[in-house]
Amino acid sequence: MENPFKFGTIVEEEYFTDRVNEVAYITQFINSANHLILISPRRFGKSSVVAKAVKQSGRKHITINLQQVTSVSDLSAKLLKEFFKVHPVERVRHLITHFRIIPTISSNPVSGAMEVSFQPGVNEITLLEDVLALIEKAHSENDRMIVVLDEFQEICGLAKNLDRQMRSIMQQQKHINYIMLGSQESMMSDIFENKKSPFYHFGELMRLGRLPYDDFHRYLSERLAEQFPDSNNQLADRILQYTSCHPYYSQQLAANVWQVGVLQPNTEDPFKSAVEHIVTTHGLDYERLWMNFNRTNKWIMQRLAAGKPLQNSGYRTSTVYSALKRLQKDGYVIYTDRYELEDPFFLEWIMANNH
Repeated sequence: MENPFKFGTIVEEEYFTDRVNEVAYITQFINSANHLILISPRRFGKSSVVAKAVKQSGRKHITINLQQVTSVSDLSAKLLKEFFKVHPVERVRHLITHFRIIPTISSNPVSGAMEVSFQPGVNEITLLEDVLALIEKAHSENDRMIVVLDEFQEICGLAKNLDRQMRSIMQQQKHINYIMLGSQESMMSDIFENKKSPFYHFGELMRLGRLPYDDFHRYLSERLAEQFPDSNNQLADRILQYTSCHPYYSQQLAANVWQVGVLQPNTEDPFKSAVEHIVTTHGLDYERLWMNFNRTNKWIMQRLAAGKPLQNSGYRTSTVYSALKRLQKDGYVIYTDRYELEDPFFLEWIMANNH
């Protein structure tokens, strides 16, 4: 029997959970001539939402995850490689002749995939200008390309003034819709909402929150019913209460609960068994993470795990705030209406191992 829950990758088709309104909004928006900025914490499903909306639009598109980009030259090569998946190189060869720096294009003899590279030491901004100009020239007002740049805040670390140079290129383009996704809210807000930033008001800003409880509950209970016909609703309740409707961890826990039902059908409490399995499986990883935290970070995470306040603690308010921002940037803490640990299973491990 195939597990009806999926997590850890882009979620599509029957594994996709609700987000009907968000998908409809994004689909409608990218049919305009505007750009979209989508911000949400890690693992909230923003990549899956955008992927579904872009697919529904029927438009040509390319996607780059900037966390996987190592330099401006690498960004240019990855953009060009993805572009060739949409437009075979033979059809756009005449446009490549206008490049000031000609790329090396080859085919991997094993996988057959297209490989693109540039000679090291060349002017990287020139490369990026040429690649983005190619994408622009290959399309028209009635046939705009969608370029999705995931984890867009990473451009801040690629090169000095890259944001200014990219904006100067992008603002001249009329045949590309950009969608910028980001998980580090403070950095994304600084890029797109700070008046001094080159990307100030570059596009429509959208924030993706947790999934609505009722919709997510229905999704989980319907899929758990096959394995747990008498307790599917109660299990869906416990899962969402434990994960606070976090999309990734809810799917992960539901998948493990379902697996317990298949492999250990006589388990008295499949929910508890699933939680224990996840925490135990990741125990060594959690221990390594914990050992690398400084004393202040450990104290903050213990307080957050126990639901205790951070004020009047003996630590300076500025020290606590700075530490929270670092933990948030590194993905251990998220902020919606309050600060909380991102991973409920790490919280479980902290409570069990740090009394």
